[in-house]
Amino acid sequence: MPPLLLSSLKVAVIGGGAAGLVAARELCREGHKEVVVFERGFQVGGTWVYTPEVESDLLGLDPSRTIVRSSLYDSLRTNLPRQVMGFRDYPFTTTARPHRDSRRFPGHQEVLRYLDEFASEFGLNELVRFQTEVRHVGLEGDESGSEVVEKYDAVVVCNGHFTEPRIAEISGVEQWPGKEIHSHNYRTPEPYRDQVVILIGNSASAADISRGHRSCCKRSSHCIKVNAQWSMRQDSLVLIICGFIPMIASAHEDGMVAFQDGSKVLADVILHCTGYKYHFPFLHTNGVVTVDDNRVGPLYKHVFPPSLAPWLSFVGIPWKVVPFPLCEFQSKWIAGVLSGRIALPSQEKMMEDIEALYSTMEAAGIPKRYTHNLGDYQFEYNDWLAAECGCLPTEEWRKQMYSAAWRNRRAQPETYRDEWDDEELIPRAEEDFVKYLKGDRPRRKSNAGQESNPGATSIAGAFVR
Repeated sequence: MPPLLLSSLKVAVIGGGAAGLVAARELCREGHKEVVVFERGFQVGGTWVYTPEVESDLLGLDPSRTIVRSSLYDSLRTNLPRQVMGFRDYPFTTTARPHRDSRRFPGHQEVLRYLDEFASEFGLNELVRFQTEVRHVGLEGDESGSEVVEKYDAVVVCNGHFTEPRIAEISGVEQWPGKEIHSHNYRTPEPYRDQVVILIGNSASAADISRGHRSCCKRSSHCIKVNAQWSMRQDSLVLIICGFIPMIASAHEDGMVAFQDGSKVLADVILHCTGYKYHFPFLHTNGVVTVDDNRVGPLYKHVFPPSLAPWLSFVGIPWKVVPFPLCEFQSKWIAGVLSGRIALPSQEKMMEDIEALYSTMEAAGIPKRYTHNLGDYQFEYNDWLAAECGCLPTEEWRKQMYSAAWRNRRAQPETYRDEWDDEELIPRAEEDFVKYLKGDRPRRKSNAGQESNPGATSIAGAFVR
């Protein structure tokens, strides 16, 4: 296909969290003439903006519920070292400033301060329209009666995926008299004092909340399904088996909850730490982009829907990753593709790549919902993006530090945030941070001038304040 000429576009970014902020920065750096970030809240930070408020429906099933965007609990600390977690050229360094959290695995308040400082450093707040909700994004001519319509050359979706809960199916739970809640609406353990709480889940939030409950609950049972947890990559499969106590078999009118091993407990609360669904209620693509069993698709490299590329893109879809650097790489790629500096394959070749991934998963018996679970493949993915963008690949110390933190978390889940054995990697990280802050890191030649998407119909977004 004919290459795009280098161009400067008007681009809408949906969401002012970490993904939206770094997308806006990279679009501006690439020279796009007008970048607008739409944020429904009153400040940047996305899911890192803590609120004690919870939704009117604690399970998150009622579509008419009052929706709260934050999923943070009060005691949350990062499960990654700050050195690994930060954007590459704006390191998440320790600060000696008063009233700051200098721990290597800081609390959520420190992450929000970091994002605030990132936004200030690059002048991003002036690009953000706060308290502005996006109600409709569609092709030009499909405004659907929206109140305020603005047209853009491209739309970058960065709305996150931590607001629409996934719920475990439990036989008989409709008649069970206890309370069900999703971790999205969990804030502190105090409301559950002296109650019997069953937690369902096998990720970080379940483990953290389970530990937090020990001091105040009468009993806390942590259920983790014994099954295959798949991490998907293009050329091979990674299989991790994990299991603790048996899963729930059924719940009963007398308040008893039965487990698959035949044991029972009289429970007050079932707390679902079962993850989230991808949710794009504003997106109208006439069926081009769908969510099927939590697979968003079709997306080339988890970013571009081929028939709408490059005018519609997504940042931050992959999970089981270090999110900030991944979003940074994705944003650089999107910005360069939109300017015409970086080329995409033809629509047909992008679809072939997607279909090959789907076929590999199906042959291996991997459910669709694991499509965006990158796991250990994340660094190969990031490095592929880096090569496309003309950046150097992920630093070796970052990969090693991530692996060390993962091993340490498995070995000592109670203390891994405060006790570790990879101190030798910290000076290596700090050496790179000095280079980044000086701005003297070398750049590779970008992968420009190859096949690219033609000047297709631009995406037009209809936005409602």
